[in-house]
Amino acid sequence: MSTLLLGGRVHSPSAPDATAMAVDDGVVVWVGQDGPAKALYGDAEIVRLDGAFVAPAFVDPHVHVTAAGLLLTGLDLTECASLAECLEAVRTAEGALVWGHGWDETRWPERRPPTRAEIDAAAGGRAVYVSRIDVHSALVSSSIVDRVPAARDVDGWDPAGPLSRDSHHRVRRVALRELSGDQRKAAALAFLEHAASQGVAAVHECAGPEISGREDLADVLGLGRRDDLPDVVGYWGEPGAFQLAKDLGVRGLAGDLFVDGAIGSRTASLREPYADDPTNCGARYLDAGDIADHVVECTQAGLQAGFHVIGDAAVASVVDGFAKAAEIAGPALAAARHRLEHVEMVDEEQAERLASWGVIASMQPRFDEAWGGPDGMYVQRLGERGTSLNPFSVLARHGVVLAFGSDAPVTPVDPWRSVRAAVHHRTNGFGVSPRAAFTAHTRSGWRAAGVDDGLTGTLVPGAPATYAIWETDELVVAGSDARVQRWSTDPRSRVPGLPALDGDLPRCLRTVLRGNTIYDKG
Repeated sequence: MSTLLLGGRVHSPSAPDATAMAVDDGVVVWVGQDGPAKALYGDAEIVRLDGAFVAPAFVDPHVHVTAAGLLLTGLDLTECASLAECLEAVRTAEGALVWGHGWDETRWPERRPPTRAEIDAAAGGRAVYVSRIDVHSALVSSSIVDRVPAARDVDGWDPAGPLSRDSHHRVRRVALRELSGDQRKAAALAFLEHAASQGVAAVHECAGPEISGREDLADVLGLGRRDDLPDVVGYWGEPGAFQLAKDLGVRGLAGDLFVDGAIGSRTASLREPYADDPTNCGARYLDAGDIADHVVECTQAGLQAGFHVIGDAAVASVVDGFAKAAEIAGPALAAARHRLEHVEMVDEEQAERLASWGVIASMQPRFDEAWGGPDGMYVQRLGERGTSLNPFSVLARHGVVLAFGSDAPVTPVDPWRSVRAAVHHRTNGFGVSPRAAFTAHTRSGWRAAGVDDGLTGTLVPGAPATYAIWETDELVVAGSDARVQRWSTDPRSRVPGLPALDGDLPRCLRTVLRGNTIYDKG
């Protein structure tokens, strides 16, 4: 049965003023105006759009499905405005295990996290694991620490405060095992349903031994095979795990394979010390040799390699590692479309070299929205260096493919807000155009997973019918003279319009994946 969408505004490069779209067997077969559409497809099932906006569905190329779902079903600390509020939230949380996420002491008047003694007092003997907003450190109760005595003997141990580095990784693994399989599956399902409600048709699950677990990844990939939920593209961040990649069908040994940590937790690897911690240059988990070996092995195995990399010292190690790998792998390196996650502190020369190796940069625009600017967390941690992070325009100018996402639960899945954040970067000159930002959050998300057929992520005849319907006001298109024009006022433009980003953002009415409706607001 064919479906005909009528009376809307369709974002299609093949027909920039289109008001109608026909779909047959999960594929777009026609776009154009209402009159011809009725003549050609009058016997199809009609969807009346009433002026709604139809666009390619979003892709989020970096999420942690279960952890993001636990933020929906568990303890959400992202809105805590003080240390006292955080402790009160822990005190009033339900359950024998208090699993939470999202505290950020840089926003609190106290400018410090709770101590373990304060957490113990609030918990009343219960086990507590609550991760910082960047998930690279966590507050834990003594009862959790007692279950992992080895956590006291590795990097990142703090006898009184948050755990980071290897100590945090060990404690997190134990805390995850305290969750039942039903709890994990319910959280994962809740997140995927939420993502669909935000116009997202596919997510990339960035799993790994320090983040979730093999059983959890298998469960999440299973949910992604359902026809009523978004696709899930799997990544596993562990060198040498080729049998697991084969068994689970993951796209790559990539995602959060840690080269370093995060700036907020002072574990991103820096060339110069942190401005607010002059003895600390962060943590580095892989060197250039490790990186080169992994890239070569993945290239030869036909898998994507990839790394979590944030600090400037870590980025330098990655660039050196790719240079070594290129000498061995040759042209096959660029064809593999390896990827970097976050890559926040990158310069012009590094961007040019990464582009030459076909590297894709999976980045999160809302990091800059949350922590950028002259008085944000980046400047608190790094001083003047904090104003030069997340240079989207630098990478794009040198030809690096940008794929935008959320890193949920670090920032929420809210694609239009991410597009707006990428355009309105808090450092002048680092943002990109609305069209580039939208492409980075749609078509480039498919490319980051190896789907580069020229059709997927667009609405043109022959493309998969993967789209979202949005309630929104005026559409605008930037003309060649850089003026903002109303949608379709210039039929010669050949550039479809996008929602204005300065007012209320679009609201999702329906999300469709290859012709199957995975969300319908009704």
